[in-house]
Amino acid sequence: MVKMIMHGCNGHMGQVISKLVAEDNEIEIVAGIDVVDNKDNGYPVFTNIFDCDVEADVIVDFAAAVAVDNLLQYGKDKQIPIVLCTTGLTEDQINKVKETSKEVAILKSANMSLGINTLLKLLKDAAKVFGPAGYDIEVVEQHHRLKKDAPSGTALALADSVNEALNNEYEYVYDRSDRSIQRPDKEIGLSAVRGGTIVGVHDVIFAGTDEVITFNHTAYSKSVFAKGAIEAGKFLAGKPAGMYDMADVIEAK
Repeated sequence: MVKMIMHGCNGHMGQVISKLVAEDNEIEIVAGIDVVDNKDNGYPVFTNIFDCDVEADVIVDFAAAVAVDNLLQYGKDKQIPIVLCTTGLTEDQINKVKETSKEVAILKSANMSLGINTLLKLLKDAAKVFGPAGYDIEVVEQHHRLKKDAPSGTALALADSVNEALNNEYEYVYDRSDRSIQRPDKEIGLSAVRGGTIVGVHDVIFAGTDEVITFNHTAYSKSVFAKGAIEAGKFLAGKPAGMYDMADVIEAK
């Protein structure tokens, strides 16, 4: 049984993960960390991470960027691997993540969904077939109206996966409104839709002559990200120091 600390346990994702873990017989939450202890989680909650003296095999983080520095220090001090799901890190924090990974295992990914990360792998194979054959490539993503950044980090990761398979020869185009030219051969268009309560929809389109192939991923709830984070926690427990990502989780299955 993998023993896990939930960092950000009383946030929305922390609560989703807690419920899923309670139904999983391979992993258990032995402690939680949050700025407030205002929920009955069934495990002890510490408002200061450095007060947590519970033995664990892995920390799963879905908190806030401001809490990441202490999380990294705690993980390094206690030698507990960290699944880092918090986004919006500064450049300094990203560098600190890389430095800390030299002393303890850290898994960081643009998207925790098992489906998205499997798709990233499949797209590399597809790109090697359709790119040289002259197919045009477009990425269209849809998210809820409250999402501020565009395109999404996941859309960029999908485009990067395709581009890497094609020797990074393609240019990213985010807006064609100021151009009046025929579509160049080697570009990847990225489009963003914002509206309603859409959790996340991503389409990668390979458009050729008289043929269109579309890879689609649709998230109907945030549980898909929680499930991926749990699987990442199981994978990372006991791993040696280093940087890992969800591709490593997929490969291990």
